[in-house]
Parts: sequence; C-alpha cells; structure tokens
Amino acid sequence: MSSILITGASRGIGRALAIACARSGQYGRIIITCRRDRDGLEDTARQAAEAGVPLCIPVLCDAGDAAAVNRLRRDYGPVEVLVNNAGISRTGLLTDMAPEEWDEVIRSNLTSLFNTCHAYVPDMVRAQKGKILNVSSVWGQAGASCEVAYSASKGGVDAFTRALAKELAPSHIQVNAVAPGMVDTAMNGHLTETETAEIRDQIPAGYIASPEEAAQAILKLLEMPEYFNGQIVRLDGCWL
Repeated sequence: MSSILITGASRGIGRALAIACARSGQYGRIIITCRRDRDGLEDTARQAAEAGVPLCIPVLCDAGDAAAVNRLRRDYGPVEVLVNNAGISRTGLLTDMAPEEWDEVIRSNLTSLFNTCHAYVPDMVRAQKGKILNVSSVWGQAGASCEVAYSASKGGVDAFTRALAKELAPSHIQVNAVAPGMVDTAMNGHLTETETAEIRDQIPAGYIASPEEAAQAILKLLEMPEYFNGQIVRLDGCWL
C-alpha cells in the first residue's frame, strides 16, 4: 500500500480526503499536516484511524515554510502520493489589502506547492513513479471580485501544475489539479445565509458540494492512468 501526504488536513476537504483514503484501503500510511490547528488535526487522525488506516500521522507543519517541509520529509521519509490542499483566503477590496496579507495568501496557497514538491519530487524521480494532486479553485480560471489574491494564487497553482507535469512526465509522475467551485467548508463561513442561497441558486446542479464529495473526486483522479497528466479538472456543478 502507498503512503500519502495531505496538507491542510485539519478540516474541510483535507479532513474528508484523509478519512476517504483510510476507508479506501489503498494507503498504509497517511501523513496529515496543518499550520497550527493541532486539535483539528488530531481529530482528523482519530477519524482516519477509526476508518481503518494502519497508520495516520498528524504533524503540525507550515507548508509555506521550506525548512519545516524539509524537516517533515527528513523525519517521516518519502511518499508515493502528495496532495497539496493547504490554502487560505482573504476577502475584500484589493486596495484595502495590506502587503502582508497578500504575502500570506501567496505563501500559503502557492509557495507551499514549491516547498512540498521540492522536498518530495526527488524521491519520486528516483522511484520513477508518483502522483501529485493540487487543490486549485474555479477562481484560478475565472477570477473573483474581492478575492484577487486568492484568485491570483490559484491561477498560479494551475500554471504550476501544467508546467511541472511536463517536467515530470518522462519520470512517470502525474501532476494534476482539481478546481472546486462552491464547497461547504469553513473558508466560506463568512458568507451569510442569504449570500449562500444566492450562490446555490446560480449552480445548475442545485446544491453546494460537501467536502466528502470533493474528496471522492480527488480519489478518482488519483486512480487515473499515467497518461492523464497536466490536467485541471473543474468540480463546480456546472456553475461557471
């Protein structure tokens, strides 16, 4: 069975994915990280263990910190599958955003991919196999008003995915991304009930996706054959 690393797994899609991986029986070891929510991360690990995974390891690690990611790789070894899910959002006008907020979004959402791939890809190249799945967003393709930093970072995720896939395809390593639309996670917790209902009415599928549905989509993408590479797959209920 494979080893998988999932960043940003203390809640939302990351937590749902860790549990889904445990239930799938495909992973003998699941390493889960987040920046600072130790309680949430340990709760994810507990639920994954209850779902049947032999070993689920929770580690506080800021994926935006290269030194921290390198320590993670050194302490826990290589993985066959890497899911870059960690991410944050800042909502508001660009002119009201402090430079520090911009830096934090880019660091969390995009620099984190460089850090994890820089640390784990050499192992995959030596093994001549591996899978990398990046969690992007529909706003990386369409852009969202009042979420310029988030949209820019996710657009970067898409470009990073396509470019790295071309670089690693000769080594039989897949690099793909999923671009969810509206998912019922804490990241969207700032929306009022009215705002949420208005968005739901715009989605032809008629509902907002659950983290569990997004996790199932990621599992399916990780099962795709090697020739499926460099793709950005939207999961938005035909919203955009």
